[in-house]
Amino acid sequence: MNSKIKDAIFEQVAKEPFVEKFNLKLIDLAEGYSKVAMVFTPDMENMFGKAHGGALFALIDEAFETASNSHGTVAVALNMSISYLASPSKGATLTAEAREINRTNKTAVYEIKVFEGESLLIASCQALVYRMNKPLPFLDHEGRGIERDAYNAVFIHFLYVNYFDLPPMLPPKKIYARFWGKYFLIN
Repeated sequence: MNSKIKDAIFEQVAKEPFVEKFNLKLIDLAEGYSKVAMVFTPDMENMFGKAHGGALFALIDEAFETASNSHGTVAVALNMSISYLASPSKGATLTAEAREINRTNKTAVYEIKVFEGESLLIASCQALVYRMNKPLPFLDHEGRGIERDAYNAVFIHFLYVNYFDLPPMLPPKKIYARFWGKYFLIN
């Protein structure tokens, strides 16, 4: 897996407010694979004092999201089918592992399993994504943050408009076209 993509995904996950709310931790990431952990806390209980399905779904979805986007291109969920098999112990650390089963140019299928400890299977999920063939929005094709290139394009435009004694350069429209073309038309 490209280390720039891996590092960028770890960084983006750490910034997600939803991840913070459920105290989710991205533990491992490889192409088509992700492992995420969460501690089952009392605020995640349903009205019966058991794990709320939504809390388990949050863990599953984070593993699914990171595994399906690990190729460096945007993948969005189309379908998820979850079977809740057992309720975890209070205070237990749960891990969700997402594994890519099949990938085409347009879709990919993942199997996600949630475990308490090493062997107690809590939930199982099969999920489908649509692969958009666009780079992750926080990357450009070289693994850098896209905001940097946008800033540079705006700065060059500012110089071009305000300082006419600069050496000849591309008109601003071509600068913007190059920037956005590089972002959206990556093969």
